[in-house]
Amino acid sequence: MAGMSGKTGSRIVVLMGGPSAEREVSLSSGRECANALRVAGYEVIEVDAGRDLAARLAEIKPDCVFNALHGRWGEDGCVQGILEWLRIPYTHSGVLASALAMDKQRSKEAYRAAGLPIVESVLASREEASARHILPPPYVVKPYNEGSSVGVYIVAKGANRPAQLAASMPETVMVETYAPGRELTCAVLGDRALAVTDIVTSGWYDYAAKYSVGGSSHVIPAQIPDEISEACMDYALRAHRAIGCRGLSRTDFRWDESRGLAGLILLETNTQPGMTPTSLAPEQAAFCGLSFPELCAWIVEDASCDR
Repeated sequence: MAGMSGKTGSRIVVLMGGPSAEREVSLSSGRECANALRVAGYEVIEVDAGRDLAARLAEIKPDCVFNALHGRWGEDGCVQGILEWLRIPYTHSGVLASALAMDKQRSKEAYRAAGLPIVESVLASREEASARHILPPPYVVKPYNEGSSVGVYIVAKGANRPAQLAASMPETVMVETYAPGRELTCAVLGDRALAVTDIVTSGWYDYAAKYSVGGSSHVIPAQIPDEISEACMDYALRAHRAIGCRGLSRTDFRWDESRGLAGLILLETNTQPGMTPTSLAPEQAAFCGLSFPELCAWIVEDASCDR
């Protein structure tokens, strides 16, 4: 495994925290990755990303930046642009792919052009989505440029009133036809789809279910027909390529088993999958025989500029 020998002394900055709504899970991801990289033989410096980030990096002069940020600024092309400007090799996707994947409406246009199955969605103002049904219920309202199911509202079939959105929601939201069924996900590492996980929860797979111990259970490999598993892996790899992702990504699906393959819907691609004890991508890597330190080392060895 590249990075597991001969790299002792390479200085890696693990970027974590930052100002996004996903700060806490990023801190957890960052700590886990930093510890794993030390096990793999790297010198690691943990940096909580703030407004002085460029100056901090210029002072540290790392050989590589491991991006463990989640959400806006860290996952939408902003930090990637800083790292390109400083010419510091970095992990995960580049400026364009990061920005495209974070913009849920534009990424859907890329999926549609690639022939991938998606549901209808439109952008609307927060006020408009709170005042009337933008789409016929059932539908989902969520930020169009956040991750980790931050601020997701479900309007049930037959609902008389639209969602009453919190003031913390962005001015522009995505309204999306609700896709029923099981929650499936597939990670891609480089040019390989890893596995399919069935995420089992008692309700919606929201932020708490994702990151709380016991919030969800992960069945890997998913106990689903081979046709569906193969389709998930094919679609995840095609989504990774359509967006232009690099390194590690994870694509999420809903599958209505009553409709067979026609019931498989692609939801979104995450260019900075969680790297915590309850995270899905590391579980899939382990299922494929890659330990957590090996996974983190692979990601570091894949780092570059011009991504």
